[in-house]
Amino acid sequence: MEITAPTIINSSILLWALLIPLVGALGVFSFGKDSPNFREGSSIIAAVGLFLTIFSMKETVLAGNMYQWQMFDILPGLSLTLRADAFSMIFALIASGLWIAAAFYSMGYMRGLHEHAQTRFNTCFALAIFGAIGVAFSDNLFTMYLFYEFVSISTYPLVAHHQDEEAYEGAKKYIVYLTTTAKGLLLPAMILIYVITGTLDFPTNIYEGMLGADVESWLVIMLFIFCLFGFAKNGVMPFHHWLPGAMVAPTPVSALLHAVAVVKVGVFCTSRAFLYIFGVDLMTKLNLGIPTAYFVGFTIVMASVIALTKDNLKARLAYSTVSQLSYIILGVCLLTPNGMAGGLIHIANHAFSKITLFFCAGAIYVATHKKYISEMSGLGRTMPWTFGAFAVASLSMIGAPPVAGFVTKWKLLVGTIESGALGIIFILLASTLLNVGYFAPVTYKAFFGKRPEGEVDAGVKEAPLSMVIPLCVACAISVYIGIQPDFFMDFVKAVIG
Repeated sequence: MEITAPTIINSSILLWALLIPLVGALGVFSFGKDSPNFREGSSIIAAVGLFLTIFSMKETVLAGNMYQWQMFDILPGLSLTLRADAFSMIFALIASGLWIAAAFYSMGYMRGLHEHAQTRFNTCFALAIFGAIGVAFSDNLFTMYLFYEFVSISTYPLVAHHQDEEAYEGAKKYIVYLTTTAKGLLLPAMILIYVITGTLDFPTNIYEGMLGADVESWLVIMLFIFCLFGFAKNGVMPFHHWLPGAMVAPTPVSALLHAVAVVKVGVFCTSRAFLYIFGVDLMTKLNLGIPTAYFVGFTIVMASVIALTKDNLKARLAYSTVSQLSYIILGVCLLTPNGMAGGLIHIANHAFSKITLFFCAGAIYVATHKKYISEMSGLGRTMPWTFGAFAVASLSMIGAPPVAGFVTKWKLLVGTIESGALGIIFILLASTLLNVGYFAPVTYKAFFGKRPEGEVDAGVKEAPLSMVIPLCVACAISVYIGIQPDFFMDFVKAVIG
Protein backbone atom coordinates (compact mmCIF):
# COMPACT_ATOMS: atom_id res chain seq x y z
CA MET A 1 0.00 0.00 0.00
CA GLU A 2 1.45 3.37 -1.02
CA ILE A 3 1.30 6.28 1.37
CA THR A 4 2.59 9.71 0.46
CA ALA A 5 5.72 10.54 2.42
CA PRO A 6 5.11 13.39 4.88
CA THR A 7 6.77 16.76 4.60
CA ILE A 8 9.35 17.02 7.40
CA ILE A 9 9.38 20.25 9.39
CA ASN A 10 12.47 20.79 11.55
CA SER A 11 11.15 22.66 14.57
CA SER A 12 12.27 23.17 18.16
CA ILE A 13 8.62 23.11 19.27
CA LEU A 14 9.18 19.43 20.08
CA LEU A 15 12.04 20.34 22.39
CA TRP A 16 9.90 22.97 24.11
CA ALA A 17 7.09 20.45 24.57
CA LEU A 18 9.59 18.08 26.18
CA LEU A 19 11.01 20.77 28.45
CA ILE A 20 7.68 22.06 29.81
CA PRO A 21 7.13 19.12 32.21
CA LEU A 22 10.75 19.49 33.38
CA VAL A 23 10.17 23.17 34.11
CA GLY A 24 6.97 22.21 35.92
CA ALA A 25 8.88 19.67 38.03
CA LEU A 26 11.49 22.31 38.85
CA GLY A 27 8.74 24.76 39.86
CA VAL A 28 7.12 22.19 42.13
CA PHE A 29 10.43 21.34 43.76
CA SER A 30 11.40 25.00 44.20
CA PHE A 31 8.24 26.04 46.01
CA GLY A 32 8.05 22.86 48.10
CA LYS A 33 5.90 22.59 51.18
CA ASP A 34 6.41 26.25 52.12
CA SER A 35 4.16 27.44 49.26
CA PRO A 36 1.68 24.65 48.50
CA ASN A 37 -0.55 26.83 46.32
CA PHE A 38 2.39 27.85 44.12
CA ARG A 39 3.60 24.24 44.12
CA GLU A 40 0.31 22.91 42.77
CA GLY A 41 0.00 25.95 40.53
CA SER A 42 3.30 25.04 38.88
CA SER A 43 1.90 21.63 37.96
CA ILE A 44 -1.33 23.08 36.58
CA ILE A 45 0.39 25.82 34.56
CA ALA A 46 2.87 23.31 33.12
CA ALA A 47 0.05 20.88 32.25
CA VAL A 48 -1.97 23.56 30.47
CA GLY A 49 1.12 24.89 28.69
CA LEU A 50 2.08 21.41 27.53
CA PHE A 51 -1.37 20.63 26.19
CA LEU A 52 -1.61 23.93 24.30
CA THR A 53 1.85 23.45 22.81
CA ILE A 54 1.00 19.95 21.57
CA PHE A 55 -2.47 20.99 20.41
CA SER A 56 -0.89 23.76 18.30
CA MET A 57 0.71 21.04 16.12
CA LYS A 58 -2.60 19.28 15.41
CA GLU A 59 -3.59 20.86 12.09
CA THR A 60 -0.09 20.76 10.66
CA VAL A 61 0.30 17.05 11.41
CA LEU A 62 -3.17 16.21 10.06
CA ALA A 63 -2.26 18.08 6.88
CA GLY A 64 0.35 15.40 6.20
CA ASN A 65 3.40 16.99 7.78
CA MET A 66 5.80 15.62 10.39
CA TYR A 67 7.73 17.66 12.95
CA GLN A 68 11.29 16.55 13.69
CA TRP A 69 14.11 17.75 15.94
CA GLN A 70 17.48 16.05 16.36
CA MET A 71 19.13 16.61 19.73
CA PHE A 72 22.21 14.37 19.57
CA ASP A 73 23.84 12.30 16.86
CA ILE A 74 25.61 9.37 18.57
CA LEU A 75 26.55 6.97 15.75
CA PRO A 76 25.50 6.64 12.11
CA GLY A 77 21.84 5.66 12.25
CA LEU A 78 21.76 6.15 16.03
CA SER A 79 20.58 9.46 17.43
CA LEU A 80 18.45 11.08 20.09
CA THR A 81 15.75 12.55 17.87
CA LEU A 82 12.18 13.70 18.39
CA ARG A 83 9.31 13.60 15.94
CA ALA A 84 5.61 14.32 15.96
CA ASP A 85 3.50 12.37 13.51
CA ALA A 86 -0.15 11.32 13.63
CA PHE A 87 0.68 8.28 15.77
CA SER A 88 2.63 10.42 18.26
CA MET A 89 -0.16 12.94 18.56
CA ILE A 90 -2.72 10.40 19.80
CA PHE A 91 -0.70 9.61 22.92
CA ALA A 92 0.80 13.08 23.42
CA LEU A 93 -2.61 14.78 23.44
CA ILE A 94 -4.02 12.21 25.86
CA ALA A 95 -1.08 12.43 28.28
CA SER A 96 -0.96 16.23 28.29
CA GLY A 97 -4.74 16.68 28.46
CA LEU A 98 -5.24 14.25 31.31
CA TRP A 99 -2.32 15.76 33.21
CA ILE A 100 -4.47 18.89 33.61
CA ALA A 101 -7.32 16.88 35.16
CA ALA A 102 -4.91 14.84 37.29
CA ALA A 103 -3.16 17.98 38.60
CA PHE A 104 -6.43 19.42 39.95
CA TYR A 105 -7.59 16.04 41.23
CA SER A 106 -4.29 15.30 43.01
CA MET A 107 -4.49 18.60 44.83
CA GLY A 108 -7.87 17.68 46.35
CA TYR A 109 -6.85 14.09 47.08
CA MET A 110 -3.47 14.76 48.68
CA ARG A 111 -4.73 17.66 50.77
CA GLY A 112 -7.94 15.88 51.70
CA LEU A 113 -5.99 12.98 53.19
CA HIS A 114 -3.16 15.20 54.50
CA GLU A 115 -0.65 13.03 52.64
CA HIS A 116 3.05 13.43 53.38
CA ALA A 117 5.78 14.24 50.81
CA GLN A 118 3.45 16.12 48.48
CA THR A 119 6.39 17.98 46.92
CA ARG A 120 8.13 14.75 45.99
CA PHE A 121 4.82 13.36 44.73
CA ASN A 122 4.11 16.29 42.39
CA THR A 123 7.72 16.46 41.21
CA CYS A 124 7.80 12.79 40.25
CA PHE A 125 4.36 13.11 38.64
CA ALA A 126 5.68 15.87 36.36
CA LEU A 127 8.81 13.86 35.58
CA ALA A 128 6.65 10.86 34.61
CA ILE A 129 4.78 13.07 32.14
CA PHE A 130 8.16 14.24 30.78
CA GLY A 131 9.04 10.60 30.13
CA ALA A 132 5.66 9.87 28.54
CA ILE A 133 5.95 12.83 26.16
CA GLY A 134 9.48 11.70 25.30
CA VAL A 135 8.12 8.27 24.40
CA ALA A 136 5.32 9.80 22.32
CA PHE A 137 7.72 12.00 20.36
CA SER A 138 10.48 9.43 19.84
CA ASP A 139 11.74 9.27 16.26
CA ASN A 140 13.59 6.00 16.76
CA LEU A 141 13.78 2.92 18.94
CA PHE A 142 16.83 4.19 20.86
CA THR A 143 15.10 7.41 21.93
CA MET A 144 11.94 5.49 22.82
CA TYR A 145 13.91 3.01 24.92
CA LEU A 146 15.61 5.76 26.94
CA PHE A 147 12.34 7.53 27.76
CA TYR A 148 10.58 4.20 28.43
CA GLU A 149 13.17 3.45 31.10
CA PHE A 150 12.91 6.98 32.48
CA VAL A 151 9.18 6.50 33.05
CA SER A 152 9.92 3.40 35.13
CA ILE A 153 12.48 5.22 37.27
CA SER A 154 10.43 8.38 37.81
CA THR A 155 7.29 6.48 38.85
CA TYR A 156 9.04 4.19 41.33
CA PRO A 157 8.89 6.80 44.17
CA LEU A 158 5.18 7.28 43.41
CA VAL A 159 4.40 3.59 43.81
CA ALA A 160 6.46 3.52 47.05
CA HIS A 161 4.87 6.77 48.25
CA HIS A 162 3.42 5.47 51.53
CA GLN A 163 6.84 4.12 52.55
CA ASP A 164 5.46 1.15 54.45
CA GLU A 165 6.19 -2.54 53.92
CA GLU A 166 3.32 -3.03 51.47
CA ALA A 167 4.36 0.02 49.43
CA TYR A 168 8.00 -1.05 49.24
CA GLU A 169 6.99 -4.57 48.21
CA GLY A 170 4.69 -3.26 45.46
CA ALA A 171 7.34 -0.83 44.25
CA LYS A 172 10.00 -3.55 44.26
CA LYS A 173 7.83 -5.81 42.11
CA TYR A 174 7.06 -2.86 39.85
CA ILE A 175 10.66 -1.88 39.16
CA VAL A 176 12.00 -5.45 38.95
CA TYR A 177 9.42 -6.54 36.37
CA LEU A 178 9.80 -3.46 34.20
CA THR A 179 13.56 -3.03 34.24
CA THR A 180 14.30 -6.76 33.91
CA THR A 181 12.12 -7.17 30.84
CA ALA A 182 13.45 -3.96 29.30
CA LYS A 183 17.10 -4.86 29.78
CA GLY A 184 16.68 -8.59 29.19
CA LEU A 185 14.50 -8.38 26.08
CA LEU A 186 14.27 -4.86 24.65
CA LEU A 187 17.96 -4.00 24.85
CA PRO A 188 19.12 -7.16 23.00
CA ALA A 189 16.35 -6.65 20.43
CA MET A 190 17.44 -3.06 19.87
CA ILE A 191 21.09 -4.08 19.40
CA LEU A 192 20.15 -6.85 16.96
CA ILE A 193 17.92 -4.53 14.92
CA TYR A 194 20.74 -1.96 14.71
CA VAL A 195 23.24 -4.62 13.61
CA ILE A 196 20.82 -5.96 10.98
CA THR A 197 19.59 -2.66 9.55
CA GLY A 198 22.27 -0.10 10.47
CA THR A 199 19.61 2.23 11.86
CA LEU A 200 16.96 2.48 14.56
CA ASP A 201 14.91 5.21 12.87
CA PHE A 202 11.22 4.47 12.46
CA PRO A 203 9.88 4.64 8.88
CA THR A 204 7.16 7.15 8.06
CA ASN A 205 4.35 4.63 7.52
CA ILE A 206 3.10 1.42 9.10
CA TYR A 207 3.44 -0.83 6.05
CA GLU A 208 7.12 -1.00 5.07
CA GLY A 209 8.74 -1.66 8.47
CA MET A 210 12.48 -1.58 9.19
CA LEU A 211 13.39 -5.22 8.56
CA GLY A 212 14.01 -6.21 4.97
CA ALA A 213 12.79 -9.34 3.21
CA ASP A 214 16.28 -10.87 3.46
CA VAL A 215 16.14 -11.17 7.27
CA GLU A 216 15.65 -14.77 8.42
CA SER A 217 12.07 -15.51 9.48
CA TRP A 218 13.10 -17.09 12.80
CA LEU A 219 15.05 -13.96 13.71
CA VAL A 220 12.09 -11.69 12.90
CA ILE A 221 9.79 -13.87 15.03
CA MET A 222 12.26 -13.82 17.92
CA LEU A 223 12.55 -10.02 17.77
CA PHE A 224 8.75 -9.76 17.60
CA ILE A 225 8.38 -11.84 20.78
CA PHE A 226 11.08 -9.78 22.50
CA CYS A 227 9.12 -6.60 21.74
CA LEU A 228 5.79 -8.07 22.88
CA PHE A 229 7.13 -9.07 26.30
CA GLY A 230 9.93 -6.52 26.59
CA PHE A 231 7.46 -3.64 26.78
CA ALA A 232 5.99 -5.21 29.93
CA LYS A 233 4.12 -2.00 30.77
CA ASN A 234 1.55 -3.31 28.27
CA GLY A 235 0.32 -5.76 30.95
CA VAL A 236 0.30 -8.87 28.75
CA MET A 237 0.28 -12.07 30.79
CA PRO A 238 2.43 -13.50 32.31
CA PHE A 239 4.33 -10.20 32.82
CA HIS A 240 1.37 -8.40 34.34
CA HIS A 241 1.83 -8.95 38.08
CA TRP A 242 3.55 -5.60 38.61
CA LEU A 243 0.33 -3.77 37.75
CA PRO A 244 -2.00 -5.05 40.52
CA GLY A 245 0.94 -4.83 42.92
CA ALA A 246 1.34 -1.13 42.16
CA MET A 247 -2.17 -0.48 43.51
CA VAL A 248 -0.65 0.25 46.94
CA ALA A 249 0.09 3.74 45.60
CA PRO A 250 -2.25 6.71 46.18
CA THR A 251 -5.20 6.83 43.78
CA PRO A 252 -3.82 9.71 41.65
CA VAL A 253 -0.78 7.50 41.03
CA SER A 254 -3.09 4.63 40.07
CA ALA A 255 -4.76 6.98 37.61
CA LEU A 256 -1.32 7.96 36.27
CA LEU A 257 -0.32 4.30 35.96
CA HIS A 258 -3.54 3.13 34.32
CA ALA A 259 -4.68 6.00 32.15
CA VAL A 260 -2.18 8.81 31.66
CA ALA A 261 1.33 7.46 31.39
CA VAL A 262 2.68 4.07 32.39
CA VAL A 263 0.44 1.44 30.79
CA LYS A 264 -0.24 3.73 27.85
CA VAL A 265 3.51 3.98 27.37
CA GLY A 266 3.52 0.19 27.26
CA VAL A 267 0.81 -0.27 24.64
CA PHE A 268 2.00 2.76 22.66
CA CYS A 269 5.54 1.33 22.47
CA THR A 270 4.25 -2.14 21.61
CA SER A 271 2.04 -0.76 18.85
CA ARG A 272 4.82 1.50 17.55
CA ALA A 273 7.21 -1.47 17.45
CA PHE A 274 4.75 -3.80 15.71
CA LEU A 275 3.65 -1.27 13.11
CA TYR A 276 6.88 0.63 12.49
CA ILE A 277 9.66 -1.90 13.14
CA PHE A 278 7.99 -4.97 11.64
CA GLY A 279 5.27 -3.30 9.57
CA VAL A 280 1.91 -4.56 8.40
CA ASP A 281 3.29 -6.20 5.26
CA LEU A 282 5.94 -8.30 7.02
CA MET A 283 3.59 -9.24 9.88
CA THR A 284 1.04 -10.40 7.31
CA LYS A 285 3.64 -12.34 5.33
CA LEU A 286 4.93 -14.20 8.40
CA ASN A 287 1.42 -14.61 9.91
CA LEU A 288 2.42 -12.83 13.11
CA GLY A 289 -0.83 -10.91 13.59
CA ILE A 290 -3.70 -13.32 14.18
CA PRO A 291 -1.80 -15.77 16.45
CA THR A 292 -0.73 -12.79 18.58
CA ALA A 293 -4.33 -11.56 18.68
CA TYR A 294 -5.45 -14.94 20.02
CA PHE A 295 -2.57 -14.96 22.50
CA VAL A 296 -3.46 -11.58 24.01
CA GLY A 297 -7.11 -12.66 23.91
CA PHE A 298 -6.19 -15.03 26.74
CA THR A 299 -5.10 -12.00 28.79
CA ILE A 300 -8.36 -10.23 27.97
CA VAL A 301 -10.51 -13.08 29.25
CA MET A 302 -8.41 -14.30 32.19
CA ALA A 303 -7.83 -10.83 33.65
CA SER A 304 -11.58 -10.25 33.51
CA VAL A 305 -12.22 -13.53 35.31
CA ILE A 306 -9.77 -12.52 38.05
CA ALA A 307 -11.40 -9.07 38.29
CA LEU A 308 -14.68 -10.79 39.18
CA THR A 309 -13.08 -12.19 42.33
CA LYS A 310 -11.76 -8.88 43.70
CA ASP A 311 -13.67 -7.03 46.40
CA ASN A 312 -11.12 -4.22 46.62
CA LEU A 313 -12.29 -1.63 44.08
CA LYS A 314 -8.82 -0.56 42.94
CA ALA A 315 -7.74 -4.19 42.55
CA ARG A 316 -10.80 -4.86 40.38
CA LEU A 317 -9.99 -1.83 38.28
CA ALA A 318 -6.36 -2.96 38.02
CA TYR A 319 -7.29 -6.32 36.50
CA SER A 320 -9.76 -4.52 34.27
CA THR A 321 -6.83 -2.50 32.98
CA VAL A 322 -4.80 -5.65 32.32
CA SER A 323 -7.70 -6.91 30.23
CA GLN A 324 -8.48 -3.67 28.43
CA LEU A 325 -4.87 -2.98 27.39
CA SER A 326 -4.82 -6.15 25.33
CA TYR A 327 -7.75 -4.83 23.26
CA ILE A 328 -5.25 -2.34 21.84
CA ILE A 329 -2.70 -4.98 20.94
CA LEU A 330 -5.40 -7.32 19.62
CA GLY A 331 -6.75 -4.62 17.33
CA VAL A 332 -3.31 -3.74 15.98
CA CYS A 333 -2.58 -7.43 15.34
CA LEU A 334 -5.75 -7.94 13.33
CA LEU A 335 -3.87 -5.97 10.62
CA THR A 336 -7.12 -4.81 8.99
CA PRO A 337 -8.10 -1.14 8.68
CA ASN A 338 -10.99 -1.36 11.15
CA GLY A 339 -9.12 -3.67 13.49
CA MET A 340 -6.11 -1.36 13.71
CA ALA A 341 -8.44 1.63 14.05
CA GLY A 342 -10.24 -0.07 16.96
CA GLY A 343 -6.96 -0.83 18.69
CA LEU A 344 -5.43 2.62 18.27
CA ILE A 345 -8.60 4.55 19.17
CA HIS A 346 -8.81 2.50 22.37
CA ILE A 347 -5.64 4.23 23.57
CA ALA A 348 -7.82 7.33 23.91
CA ASN A 349 -11.11 5.67 24.77
CA HIS A 350 -9.64 3.60 27.59
CA ALA A 351 -7.65 6.54 28.95
CA PHE A 352 -10.60 8.86 29.57
CA SER A 353 -12.89 6.12 30.88
CA LYS A 354 -10.33 4.44 33.13
CA ILE A 355 -9.08 7.69 34.66
CA THR A 356 -12.73 8.46 35.48
CA LEU A 357 -13.06 5.14 37.28
CA PHE A 358 -9.89 5.63 39.32
CA PHE A 359 -10.83 9.22 40.11
CA CYS A 360 -14.15 7.88 41.41
CA ALA A 361 -12.39 5.25 43.52
CA GLY A 362 -10.23 7.97 45.07
CA ALA A 363 -13.19 10.25 45.69
CA ILE A 364 -15.04 7.42 47.43
CA TYR A 365 -12.02 6.77 49.65
CA VAL A 366 -11.54 10.44 50.56
CA ALA A 367 -15.25 10.88 51.36
CA THR A 368 -15.86 7.58 53.19
CA HIS A 369 -12.50 5.83 53.69
CA LYS A 370 -14.04 2.76 52.07
CA LYS A 371 -12.18 0.75 49.45
CA TYR A 372 -14.12 -2.53 49.35
CA ILE A 373 -17.11 -2.94 47.05
CA SER A 374 -18.98 -4.90 49.71
CA GLU A 375 -18.92 -1.77 51.89
CA MET A 376 -20.37 0.58 49.25
CA SER A 377 -24.05 -0.41 49.35
CA GLY A 378 -26.24 2.69 49.23
CA LEU A 379 -23.38 5.20 48.87
CA GLY A 380 -24.62 6.22 45.43
CA ARG A 381 -27.56 7.99 47.06
CA THR A 382 -25.24 10.27 49.04
CA MET A 383 -22.53 10.55 46.34
CA PRO A 384 -24.61 10.69 43.13
CA TRP A 385 -22.08 12.58 41.01
CA THR A 386 -19.23 10.22 41.81
CA PHE A 387 -21.18 7.01 41.37
CA GLY A 388 -23.05 8.40 38.37
CA ALA A 389 -19.70 9.07 36.66
CA PHE A 390 -18.53 5.60 37.67
CA ALA A 391 -21.64 4.07 36.07
CA VAL A 392 -21.10 5.93 32.80
CA ALA A 393 -17.38 5.08 32.63
CA SER A 394 -18.28 1.45 33.39
CA LEU A 395 -20.54 1.44 30.33
CA SER A 396 -17.55 2.55 28.28
CA MET A 397 -15.45 -0.36 29.56
CA ILE A 398 -18.31 -2.71 28.75
CA GLY A 399 -18.62 -1.22 25.27
CA ALA A 400 -22.15 0.14 25.47
CA PRO A 401 -23.28 3.16 23.43
CA PRO A 402 -23.04 6.09 23.51
CA VAL A 403 -19.81 6.04 25.54
CA ALA A 404 -16.30 5.85 24.02
CA GLY A 405 -15.74 2.13 24.53
CA PHE A 406 -18.56 1.34 22.09
CA VAL A 407 -16.50 2.79 19.23
CA THR A 408 -13.65 0.45 20.18
CA LYS A 409 -15.81 -2.67 20.34
CA TRP A 410 -17.57 -1.85 17.07
CA LYS A 411 -14.31 -1.31 15.19
CA LEU A 412 -12.78 -4.46 16.67
CA LEU A 413 -15.79 -6.56 15.70
CA VAL A 414 -15.78 -5.23 12.14
CA GLY A 415 -12.00 -5.67 11.96
CA THR A 416 -12.33 -9.25 13.18
CA ILE A 417 -14.83 -10.05 10.43
CA GLU A 418 -12.48 -8.42 7.89
CA SER A 419 -9.60 -10.62 9.09
CA GLY A 420 -11.62 -13.84 8.96
CA ALA A 421 -10.46 -14.77 12.48
CA LEU A 422 -13.99 -15.31 13.74
CA GLY A 423 -12.79 -16.95 16.96
CA ILE A 424 -11.82 -13.46 18.12
CA ILE A 425 -15.53 -12.58 18.15
CA PHE A 426 -16.08 -15.08 20.96
CA ILE A 427 -13.21 -13.52 22.93
CA LEU A 428 -14.77 -10.07 22.53
CA LEU A 429 -18.25 -11.31 23.47
CA ALA A 430 -16.97 -13.27 26.48
CA SER A 431 -14.97 -10.30 27.74
CA THR A 432 -17.98 -8.02 27.32
CA LEU A 433 -20.14 -10.32 29.46
CA LEU A 434 -17.36 -10.48 32.06
CA ASN A 435 -17.11 -6.68 32.00
CA VAL A 436 -20.81 -6.53 32.86
CA GLY A 437 -20.24 -9.09 35.58
CA TYR A 438 -17.61 -7.09 37.48
CA PHE A 439 -18.80 -3.52 36.80
CA ALA A 440 -22.60 -3.75 37.11
CA PRO A 441 -22.61 -4.94 40.76
CA VAL A 442 -20.67 -1.83 41.85
CA THR A 443 -23.27 0.52 40.42
CA TYR A 444 -26.18 -1.64 41.56
CA LYS A 445 -24.92 -1.83 45.14
CA ALA A 446 -24.23 1.90 45.24
CA PHE A 447 -27.70 3.00 44.12
CA PHE A 448 -29.96 0.14 45.16
CA GLY A 449 -28.09 -1.57 48.00
CA LYS A 450 -29.07 -1.15 51.63
CA ARG A 451 -26.67 0.55 54.00
CA PRO A 452 -25.38 -1.70 56.83
CA GLU A 453 -27.37 -1.46 60.03
CA GLY A 454 -25.97 0.95 62.56
CA GLU A 455 -23.82 2.80 60.01
CA VAL A 456 -24.44 6.54 60.14
CA ASP A 457 -24.75 8.24 56.74
CA ALA A 458 -25.25 11.78 57.99
CA GLY A 459 -21.63 12.73 57.48
CA VAL A 460 -21.23 11.11 54.05
CA LYS A 461 -21.12 13.54 51.16
CA GLU A 462 -19.28 14.08 47.91
CA ALA A 463 -15.50 14.50 47.91
CA PRO A 464 -14.08 18.04 47.45
CA LEU A 465 -14.99 19.83 44.22
CA SER A 466 -11.34 19.75 43.12
CA MET A 467 -11.85 15.99 42.82
CA VAL A 468 -15.48 15.76 41.68
CA ILE A 469 -15.13 18.30 38.85
CA PRO A 470 -12.16 16.53 37.15
CA LEU A 471 -13.88 13.14 37.33
CA CYS A 472 -17.08 14.59 35.87
CA VAL A 473 -15.12 16.35 33.10
CA ALA A 474 -13.26 13.14 32.23
CA CYS A 475 -16.58 11.28 32.20
CA ALA A 476 -18.17 13.91 29.95
CA ILE A 477 -15.26 13.69 27.50
CA SER A 478 -15.63 9.91 27.45
CA VAL A 479 -19.26 10.35 26.40
CA TYR A 480 -18.38 13.06 23.87
CA ILE A 481 -15.73 10.99 22.08
CA GLY A 482 -18.21 8.11 22.03
CA ILE A 483 -20.69 10.28 20.14
CA GLN A 484 -18.13 12.33 18.17
CA PRO A 485 -14.96 10.21 17.86
CA ASP A 486 -13.49 12.22 14.98
CA PHE A 487 -10.98 14.21 17.06
CA PHE A 488 -8.79 11.17 17.73
CA MET A 489 -10.07 9.13 14.80
CA ASP A 490 -8.63 11.69 12.37
CA PHE A 491 -5.17 10.86 13.68
CA VAL A 492 -5.90 7.12 13.49
CA LYS A 493 -6.99 7.46 9.86
CA ALA A 494 -3.81 9.39 9.10
CA VAL A 495 -1.76 6.54 10.59
CA ILE A 496 -3.58 3.80 8.69
CA GLY A 497 -3.75 5.71 5.43
